[in-house]
Amino acid sequence: MAEEKKMSFVEQIRSLPANFWVACFMEILERLAFFGVRAIAPLYLVKTAGENGLGLSYADKGVIYAVWAVIQCMVPMVSGGYTDRYGYRKSLAVAFVINILGYLLMARSLPIAEYFAAGGWENAGYWVFMAAACLVGLGTAIFKPPVQGTVARGTNEETSSMGWGVFYWMVNIGGALAPMGAALLRVEIDWQNVFYAAAIVTALNFLPALLLFKEPPKELPPEEEGEEKGILGTFLSSISTIFGDLRLVVFMGIFSCFWLMFMQLWDLLPNFIDEWVNTSDVAGVFGWFSGGWVQENGQVKPEMIINLDSIAIILLVIPLSWLIGRIHKVAAMIIGMVISLVGFVGAGATSVGFFCCVMVFVFSIGEMACSPTFNAYVGLIAPKGKKALYMGYANIPFAIGWFFGSIIGGFLYENLSSKFKLARQFLIDNLGMSAEFVQNEELLPNERVMETLTRAMEAGEGVSLQESLQTSLDKVDWSEVAKPDFSEKLLANLDEVLQVVEPEKIQQATQVLWDLHHPYMVWYYLGGIGLLGTLGMMVFYLFIKKEQSPVAEDAA
Repeated sequence: MAEEKKMSFVEQIRSLPANFWVACFMEILERLAFFGVRAIAPLYLVKTAGENGLGLSYADKGVIYAVWAVIQCMVPMVSGGYTDRYGYRKSLAVAFVINILGYLLMARSLPIAEYFAAGGWENAGYWVFMAAACLVGLGTAIFKPPVQGTVARGTNEETSSMGWGVFYWMVNIGGALAPMGAALLRVEIDWQNVFYAAAIVTALNFLPALLLFKEPPKELPPEEEGEEKGILGTFLSSISTIFGDLRLVVFMGIFSCFWLMFMQLWDLLPNFIDEWVNTSDVAGVFGWFSGGWVQENGQVKPEMIINLDSIAIILLVIPLSWLIGRIHKVAAMIIGMVISLVGFVGAGATSVGFFCCVMVFVFSIGEMACSPTFNAYVGLIAPKGKKALYMGYANIPFAIGWFFGSIIGGFLYENLSSKFKLARQFLIDNLGMSAEFVQNEELLPNERVMETLTRAMEAGEGVSLQESLQTSLDKVDWSEVAKPDFSEKLLANLDEVLQVVEPEKIQQATQVLWDLHHPYMVWYYLGGIGLLGTLGMMVFYLFIKKEQSPVAEDAA
């Protein structure tokens, strides 16, 4: 029998139905809102009140992201079942409402936290932002299955790689535009502008959902046809189905290691770049595109460095998807995981801006081989009537990787890599300043720790500098200073003593801390988990090739 002719690139694109393109457009808007927030949230959470932030620790930030991960990525394994049974459009509408509420709460998190703190609520900023993150996580969790289920319904064995590649390309249009817009909207520290913009963009998604999206016909698997399970029955069925496919469980557990690296690139690398990487060498390039992408100190805004990942995907994901579609899907994921691992560790192993940019680009190449292929694989093995449910399951490794990455990354960074914590300890151990003064963030806020370290290093000791700072602060009757003006007045008094410190000298002090404490080790530890996942995927590939099961043949 003659071999069936393969569809050309153009034929595959033209075969994708209208609902596929509407789903892609809704995903663009959703990602525009989501990644705009995710681009600046790591900075907003740890910046102090003087920089209009919540002033949380890296460990607190990690816990918030871990809870966010569990909600956003585990709920779809249940909500996908409801989407299949009760309707795609209803799920979309519920998701938009919840996300809007979450983004608005993020925008007001600082004043709300200050209100509760005034009433004696400890760590109010942590709990307020935690609530907002839970809302956004829930809304996103409900949004994912109907969109991804629509993509899975609109593709088949031959068009799945191309279809998911196109979907991923359009996803990253939103992902690339988001940090650009966020960098401009936030100016230096106007973080709330980004949260408000995310709520507005999410509201715009009602237009395609209600006017253009066509409700897919309800498809039930053969064993459930004519059966009305109800809400509880749908919940129990959604939970139990995954445990009937042991291979799927193992596969998702292995792939969670890739998502651990991916999410820490977005959640932890911005903080690392902000504190440790000297991006002045690439500031001219970014500034040529927009002056709003470069900070007043001559450093590129961290979210723009991370955004190279999305830009590379926009440029390359479709041709790469065409090439990847010609090889076994699990083999493609192995190749992608190896490349991602190199880029992930490399991006955090340097304090040179140009090299960090190159490694983010390398990571994006691996991501393009992994992420769309993973979705295509899960979509192919999903039984009839369970496309949205299985695409909900596809979020499980995302949850595992994001959750453990946030907990482990937050703990490691807090103890190994926090520049301000290491600088304070250096002032005490090496320059003779008292722990009582240095560790008091009300007397010496993070905004002036590096300036203080630089001046003390110039003098060779910190005792006289501490006395001068303390004398300047003692001149003020702080009980007469209004709370909104406290941070500004405090910084002004410290600046009287510190005066202007050249950015180049601060970079020299940063390099001393880098050489002494090796803060980049956090990326080696996290990369070790990625290496275990890569080895696990190789074993999984050998297993399915040996078995030559129908699932392996279909997914090849």
